[in-house]
Amino acid sequence: MEKKKLLEVINLETHFTTEEGTVKAVDNVSFTVYRGETVGIVGESGSGKSVTSLSAMRLIPDPPGKIVGGQILYYPLEGDPIDLAKLTENEMQGIRGNEISMIFQEPMTSLNPVFKCGDQVNEAIKLHQNKSDTDAKQLTLELFEKVQLPNPERIFNAYPHQLSGGQKQRVMIAMAMSCNPDILIADEPTTALDVTVQKTILELMNDLKAEIDASIIFITHDLGVIAEIADHVIVMYKGKIVEQGNALEIFRTPRHPYTKGLLACRPPLDYRMSRLPIVADFMDVEFDAEGNRIITEKEASLEKVIESVKVKPSETKARLKALHENEPILKVRNLKTWFPSERNFFGKPTSWVKAVDDVSFEVYPGETMGLVGESGCGKTTLGRSLLRLAPIEGGEVIFNGKNVLNLNDTDMKELRRDMQIIFQDPYSSLNPRMTIGNAIMEPMQVHGLLGNDATRKEKVVELLETVSLEARHFSRYPHEFSGGQRQRICIARALAMEPRFIICDESVSALDVSVQAQVLNLLMELRQKYNFTYIFISHDLSVVKFMSDRMIVMNKGKIEESGIADEIYANPQREYTQKLIAAIPKGKMEDIESRLGRR
Repeated sequence: MEKKKLLEVINLETHFTTEEGTVKAVDNVSFTVYRGETVGIVGESGSGKSVTSLSAMRLIPDPPGKIVGGQILYYPLEGDPIDLAKLTENEMQGIRGNEISMIFQEPMTSLNPVFKCGDQVNEAIKLHQNKSDTDAKQLTLELFEKVQLPNPERIFNAYPHQLSGGQKQRVMIAMAMSCNPDILIADEPTTALDVTVQKTILELMNDLKAEIDASIIFITHDLGVIAEIADHVIVMYKGKIVEQGNALEIFRTPRHPYTKGLLACRPPLDYRMSRLPIVADFMDVEFDAEGNRIITEKEASLEKVIESVKVKPSETKARLKALHENEPILKVRNLKTWFPSERNFFGKPTSWVKAVDDVSFEVYPGETMGLVGESGCGKTTLGRSLLRLAPIEGGEVIFNGKNVLNLNDTDMKELRRDMQIIFQDPYSSLNPRMTIGNAIMEPMQVHGLLGNDATRKEKVVELLETVSLEARHFSRYPHEFSGGQRQRICIARALAMEPRFIICDESVSALDVSVQAQVLNLLMELRQKYNFTYIFISHDLSVVKFMSDRMIVMNKGKIEESGIADEIYANPQREYTQKLIAAIPKGKMEDIESRLGRR
C-alpha cells in the first residue's frame, strides 16, 4: 500500500541573530513524515533537532529567531497541502493543538504551577473542541485513564508539584492527545525519567499513536531510545541532516562518522569497557577560510573502536580482588534517615517517611560503588546522609576509622576536605554571580589551602586543564558554558580539596549521551590517576554498570540486591532488579527487526 505524506519539510532554514552574528540553527533541512509513521530525530544539544520541531509548530521566538527559507507542507486528509511557514499566527492557531501537538521536554516548566492539572487539560479541550465544562472534564478523566494515571479524579485536582516526573509527563501527553492530532511532536519526553517510567511512556505513546492513527516525530539525543520507537531515523549535526534512513539501515550500517559515534558512546550491558568511545574517535572537524565546517572521517570502523576498549572479565576480577585486600574506607551500619510525614497538634511527628531504612554496606579504597534505583528509592538521600546533609535517625557512618555522625562541626569541616559531592544539576550548584575560577578557588580559601590566592589561582588553572577546560575560562561565568562544561567545572571544584572519596549524585543524567561519555571517561581517568573512591548514584543502569565495580540496588529505602556489577546484570536475583534491567533501551538489531516486522 502506498504511503501517504503527512508532513514534508523542504530546504528549511531557521536562523538566530546573536551579538556574534547569525547562527544557522537549521540549515537546509529536508525530510518527509508519512501517516502512521514514527520519525526519530537524533543529535546532541545544538544540533538543531528541537529548533526543527519548533519551526514546524511555528513557535520560534521572533526576534531573535526567524524561518528565513524553505517550506513546511502539512497534508490534511482532504484538500491541498498547506505551507505552515506562510500562515498568519491566527491561521496557525487553528493548526497548532488540533492537527499538530507537542510534548515538551520538561513537564514541570510546561505545566502552570498555579493551576490544577485537570483544569489545564480542560482549557486545551475547550479552546479547540468547543466543549462544555462538564464534557471537557469527562474527556479529561478519560484521557487520564488512557495514559494510565492512577486515580484520575485525584490527578485532576492535583497541582503539578504534587505529581512525580512520570505522572507530569503523562498529563502532558494527555493534553497533547486531547484533540486527536495527526502529528504528535515529542521533544525529549523521557530524558529525565527512570528507565522503567521511560519504557512505560514509550509503550504508551506507541499505543496511543495506533489508537488515533497519528504520526510521531520523536526527538532525543539517545539512539537507544530511538531504537525502541522509530521507523525512520534522522541524524542531525550542527543544523544539518548528516544521515537519514529506516531504523534498520541506520543501526545495521551507519555511514556517517557522527552516527557511528552516537551509537558507540552508549554504555553496553553485555561487556565491560576501559573507556567509552566518543564522536571524536570517528571524525575530525576542521574549518575552511570562510569558516565552513569540514568533517573528515577517521580510519576507524565501529567494530574496531569498540574492540579496542573492551576489558577482559579476568582483568575485572583481578582488580576487584586487589581492591578488597585493603581495609574498607567507608563502613555504613544500619543507617536510618527518616523524614516526618505527619505531625500532631503540638508539632511532634506521628509518622515517618523512611527514605533510608536500616542500610549497611562497605566501600574499599579506589573502588566505585554504584547506587541505583527508581526515583524515590532513597539513593540520593543515602548519599547526602553519608556527608551529614540529611537528618539521620540512627546507625553509623565510619569513614577512615571515624564515625562521621559523632563529629563536632570543626572536625566535620575538616573531614569534608576528604569527602566531596558532585550534584546532579551543575547550573544550580554554581553561583551565577561568581566566575568559575573563583567558584573553584572558594573552598580552598575556606579551608586555608595553599597559603595565598596567587598559588590557588595556579592550582585552579591546573584543575581546569585537568578537566579539559582552559586557563582563559577562569574569568567566565556559569551561563557562558554548556551543560557538559558546567559539570566539568563542578568536578574541578570537587578536586580542589584533593579528596579521597567523592559522591557523584546523578552527575551525568541531564547530559547528551556523547557529552555524558566524555564526563564518564574523565571520572574514570581521575580515579585511575588519583586513586579516588566513588559512590556513583544514577537511575541509568547502563551508566552505573560502566562506572561501578560493585553496585547496590535500592527500593523503598532498603537494599534490594547488592554485589559485583557484572554479575548482577548477567544474573539478577530479585524481581525488582530484573524489571529495571529489562526496561533499559538495548538498541539490539534483533529487537528492531522484530518490532518492524522485517525479520
